[in-house]
Amino acid sequence: MNDAFALTAKQRDTNRLLGGPASHILLYGGSRSGKTFLVIRAICWRSLYGPGSRHAILRFRLAHVKASIVNDTFPKVMKLCFPDEPWDLDKQEWRAIFRRSRSEIWFGGLDDKERTEKILGMEFASIFLNECSQIPYSSRNLAVTRLAQRVQMKWENAPPADMRLKMYYDENPPDKAHWTYRLFRQGLDPETKDRLRDPGNYSCLQVNPRDNLANLPDKYIATLEGLSARNRRRFLEGEFRDARPDALFSDEMFDKWRALDLADFPDMQRIVVAIDPSGSGDIDNSENDAIGIVVAGLGTDGIGYCLEDLTVLAGPKTWANIAITAYDRWGADLIVAETNYGGAMVQQVIRTARPNVPFKAVTASRGKVVRAEPISALAEQGKVRMAGNFVELEEELCGFTTAGYTGSQSPNRADAFVWAFAELFPAIVKPRSDVNVPKRQAMPVAQRYSWMG
Repeated sequence: MNDAFALTAKQRDTNRLLGGPASHILLYGGSRSGKTFLVIRAICWRSLYGPGSRHAILRFRLAHVKASIVNDTFPKVMKLCFPDEPWDLDKQEWRAIFRRSRSEIWFGGLDDKERTEKILGMEFASIFLNECSQIPYSSRNLAVTRLAQRVQMKWENAPPADMRLKMYYDENPPDKAHWTYRLFRQGLDPETKDRLRDPGNYSCLQVNPRDNLANLPDKYIATLEGLSARNRRRFLEGEFRDARPDALFSDEMFDKWRALDLADFPDMQRIVVAIDPSGSGDIDNSENDAIGIVVAGLGTDGIGYCLEDLTVLAGPKTWANIAITAYDRWGADLIVAETNYGGAMVQQVIRTARPNVPFKAVTASRGKVVRAEPISALAEQGKVRMAGNFVELEEELCGFTTAGYTGSQSPNRADAFVWAFAELFPAIVKPRSDVNVPKRQAMPVAQRYSWMG
């Protein structure tokens, strides 16, 4: 082994913690701080010095494990830290096999029941819950029962010693109601709220992007500094947020079900472009609200996907062209728009841009929160998902609470999002409208997204 990778000062502290006496270790902090890299490096080290050992790296969704770990972080760790160690990837079982030690690292997603049962039918010397802000505590408790493999470490010129069993966790910190905060920061059992019987067995460390400057692009920190205060707190400062039990949407809700790869998408039964207009004119509209424009689809799996956020601060001619272009690009079935502001003007603007486009006017007969509540319930169940990262849209949605909207600006993106899914799930949300649009035959996913290349 030739581990020539140079650790920063904070990463050396992290490495000592990972190899220390605690069995349960959480690394939490901002984005791209090196948390996942360091844990995988520690697991690889244990695999090489513990012949025949088994280790598991688990996320909530198998597709995310493949994309972020198998195809990215794991091979990067091997290349930088263990360049002389031969290994093979078994894509049928999704496991890495070290040729010399014959140790194995299994990759799994807790959303794949059959695969989860297979993996958790074995015993492991290490288990890593990656992005555990998305993982239910019940799933964690199931995984920890498989931390039971007895392995002897073999050192050069030293007698064999038993390998300590290790459960690793990492995350961008969620809010303080999450089980990781209670378990690691408060030292409480998340279910009973009793003090832990063995608090010394649980350790945590905050690791942030500024601790990893040597491995980041020059302007990455500046990018994070440009985020909203809420997102800076999570992705730059790596802090747990105060819990809001009355919030309708949360970061964890979006992260848990997020679809980032076209392979995650089914064929679409319907696609709609939803508009939440404002009073912006074509000239001098800087003081007006943005026009919310969101594209969403209903998959053949019965799940709704937010496909694109095209919200813009512009006048009618501009936003109408943006909506029509999106309608064409996605092969959509319908444009739906809220008409409380401007009434017939909204439909006239759309008809001027494209005379025969299918259009549906909806009227806001209830408050924003009341309209958003059923969409929130769908999102919590994973029946409404983000097909990508929509930072500004997600921030607006997180401003919805049962007590009202708490954001600093009008939630035009979020309103368009709600209108889109109200149209796609009419049995759950029934907005008033002036037309009924029949469903069309599902279009193959490759055809729907051919414009994406």
